[in-house]
Amino acid sequence: MRKLRIGVVGVGAQAGSRARQYISTLARLTDHYELAALCDRDAEALRQVADACGTPARYTDARALFASEKLDVVLSMAPKDAHIVIALAAARRGAHVITEIPVALTRRYAEAIAQACREQGVLWEVAEQVWLWPKERLKRRVIESGLLGKVTHARLWYQTGQYHGFSAIRALLGSEATRVLGYCGQVETGPYVAYGGEPETAIRWDSAVIEFASGATCLFEKPPRIFPFANRTFPVGWQVEGTGGYWDRDRLTLYGEKETRTYEIEEQYVGGKGERVLDGVGVATDPPVTWENPFKRYGIGSPDDVSKASILISFHEAITQGGSPQYGAENGLRDWEICLAIRESARLGNAWVPLPLGTPTELERRIEADFLHRYGHDPIAETDALLDAAFTRSATLWKAAHWL
Repeated sequence: MRKLRIGVVGVGAQAGSRARQYISTLARLTDHYELAALCDRDAEALRQVADACGTPARYTDARALFASEKLDVVLSMAPKDAHIVIALAAARRGAHVITEIPVALTRRYAEAIAQACREQGVLWEVAEQVWLWPKERLKRRVIESGLLGKVTHARLWYQTGQYHGFSAIRALLGSEATRVLGYCGQVETGPYVAYGGEPETAIRWDSAVIEFASGATCLFEKPPRIFPFANRTFPVGWQVEGTGGYWDRDRLTLYGEKETRTYEIEEQYVGGKGERVLDGVGVATDPPVTWENPFKRYGIGSPDDVSKASILISFHEAITQGGSPQYGAENGLRDWEICLAIRESARLGNAWVPLPLGTPTELERRIEADFLHRYGHDPIAETDALLDAAFTRSATLWKAAHWL
């Protein structure tokens, strides 16, 4: 098997960060990837992670990384505003690209990355993990088996990063959104400090009706939330309902002529490398429906790490064997467009907005204007000028939309 040399930009400020989880998963996939280089502006965080992984090539700025290394794949785990810069710089130098979510700050930015990849003959994957969680895969198998009958409704609650939820809903419905009706607002709060360190006294909220080509309808709500008080959070989750039953988060209910039966998802674990590793998940229907973890031989067993392994290994296969990324920019855009369409519908006085979107939305224009104001350069035309920019957790998405 051909190993791919991969470099990671952004190692995470703290233990347990998403970046460090990704690096930990990568370190197990030694027959697929060589962790060739790490890059982070925080020299101490870089040292900690590089020492733990035994990675000798270490860079505190992306410019030096791209000048010194010939990489097959670049994984951007840097802050959101940095993804387009890292992705364009990597693609234009002939490296395949994996970026964190969402697909891009705007659709114009996403198309620029996709175009650069096409011109250089490289692939681009978007690291959307929620639809790949083991329980979500099991839910799809149940739906595909016909146990739920015709799927008619979905309900989604998501506090932030709602594109994650839309990826799960789209996968379960097996259909594309055709139009959106959004209703959005803002509420005043007590003073709080947001994710990126911004002082705030208000929070925005979103709700919507999303119609799909299959005839199914999704009711969505992103409620107001005051960071960082956990006791005030709203439940995150989704329900999918059909003529024969429904999924309510991780509980399956099936209708019957004489009785309604309920099934909980059961997880099975095995020991591996000193830790419990997920073996598979299932529901005890008749016959049972199960999903087995194909990555347990690597000692990869937590649900989110299973998703990461799926992203990394499928991308390796697409590069070395030919094919397309399993999610990719196309699916990333479909999920992101739903988010954008909700705000555009609200701006237009709660009018139905058809999908796919056409011209840039007002929100996208504000995001790009704020990016240019913050960093002084257009990320498409002046990419390399931004390789030294100080990107932080404070992102243009928060200022423009209160999204993460």
